[in-house]
Amino acid sequence: MSRLSSELERLYLGPPPAHAVPAGRTRALILELRRPLDWSALSRVYHGVQAELGWPAPAIAVSGEGLQLWFSLREPVVREQGLALLGAFEERWLAALARRQVDAKAYPWDDATPRVPAALPGDDRWSAFVAPDLVAMFEDAPWLDVEPNEEGQAALLRPLRSVTPEEFAGAERQVAEAVPAVASPTLAAAPPGTADPREFLASVMNDPSVPLALRIEAAKALLS
Repeated sequence: MSRLSSELERLYLGPPPAHAVPAGRTRALILELRRPLDWSALSRVYHGVQAELGWPAPAIAVSGEGLQLWFSLREPVVREQGLALLGAFEERWLAALARRQVDAKAYPWDDATPRVPAALPGDDRWSAFVAPDLVAMFEDAPWLDVEPNEEGQAALLRPLRSVTPEEFAGAERQVAEAVPAVASPTLAAAPPGTADPREFLASVMNDPSVPLALRIEAAKALLS
């Protein structure tokens, strides 16, 4: 296995050592900013998760369509739980941007997580991980014109570490505390007339009109 493949598996593609990962959970959370590209905007998330949440730095990538932050989780979470937290990041640091500019993705580890670096459609265009001090250079053309060097890509990933379960839970608590209390159905049981409480919880978790804090609590309840 190449050094790059080892780093990708360590951070995003493989299950944690000695763990069997249930289907539908993810270790790879990706937040992408689409055109018009502005690294100064996305960097608020990059720096904010480190300064305010105590998270490790995410990897930064150019995808051909936009700029991406790749967050690695040490322990897998339910995909919807990860997406809810990315949505909270968007509201916290990117609220001034049009929603169509921001795309949140959470790939189950056993599915085909997009590989970076990779050849892109067209001539001589590649996705790649990039250094923080070089990202602004790619705002007009978010790709590389030559195939990235694997050793260089591995070197960018090597210093990174995964978000621990404690750090992930701490971020969720901060999100919950930031959302004002609202009248809402209890997550402990389904309302009368609902046959399956788990279906009710799933509907709460997947409803974008429900406050993020409640969607996260629904995801946690489904895990219990």
